[in-house]
Amino acid sequence: MTSDITLFVNPTAGRGRGAHAAQPTASALRDAGFSVRTVLGLDADDALVRAREAVAAGTGALVAVGGDGLVHLALQAVAGTGTPLGVVAVGTGNDFAGALGLPQRDPAAAARRIARDLKESRLTDVDLGRANGRWFGTVIATGFDSRVNDRGNRMRLPVGRFRYDLAILAELAAFRPLAYRMTLDGGATRDVEATLIAVGNGSSYGGGMRICPGADPRDGLFDVTVVGGCGRSTLLKVFPQVYKGTHVDHPVVTTHRAARIELVAQDLTAYADGERLGPLPVTAECVRGAVRVAGAG
Repeated sequence: MTSDITLFVNPTAGRGRGAHAAQPTASALRDAGFSVRTVLGLDADDALVRAREAVAAGTGALVAVGGDGLVHLALQAVAGTGTPLGVVAVGTGNDFAGALGLPQRDPAAAARRIARDLKESRLTDVDLGRANGRWFGTVIATGFDSRVNDRGNRMRLPVGRFRYDLAILAELAAFRPLAYRMTLDGGATRDVEATLIAVGNGSSYGGGMRICPGADPRDGLFDVTVVGGCGRSTLLKVFPQVYKGTHVDHPVVTTHRAARIELVAQDLTAYADGERLGPLPVTAECVRGAVRVAGAG
């Protein structure tokens, strides 16, 4: 394997942590004997073009320095190619790294583990989801959570996570259960009234909300969490339990496991890894071993 490595950097990740993390990451990789070049890009589309060019040119690994948004972009470049992915998790949300037990907000430690695994060819095959033509590593959100995302993205103020706290309050005031049609593994289609349906390749989203706590990104299956139709008072009791994953014990919540899921609903947007996929319907398939990850061993 070539000793040339490409750093894929989001300088704004984690309110500037991405920019600060690039230097110790590069230093640790160079100390391990690797040659390092950096890809930034003018915007997300340009950055993805440059990352794909690096993969096509035979880079030894693509190392994403940022949060889940940048990892999502990196997956579009490396999935199915055999090019290893490294993750230096320094974003606001690091759910992909958390699912694999990777170091978080410690770029030098993450880089040393990546270098070790690349040198020893000790790579971990990790499943990915594929939905509407895009790869994802963590969770597809649809329902109450995706509407909070929609509202938060439309708000210009306040900045930071408080914006989404306000979006939650606003959605709670207006929310009604949603009518879904759900099909698992090509079986019978069922009509479901739900507050939200989440499709997990990994266990968490939103920076540690364990919406699909049993999900394992190495078992070839999604975990699907269905929070059934409920009123605001029940939702207020159930939703905070997501941080510990104990919401799945509530009678209003059901879980399923499937390699393929189809969801149909009106006026709903799907988000994957926190990034907008587009309006439902959505069909997602779990692809076993779609990416090789360095540093997860």
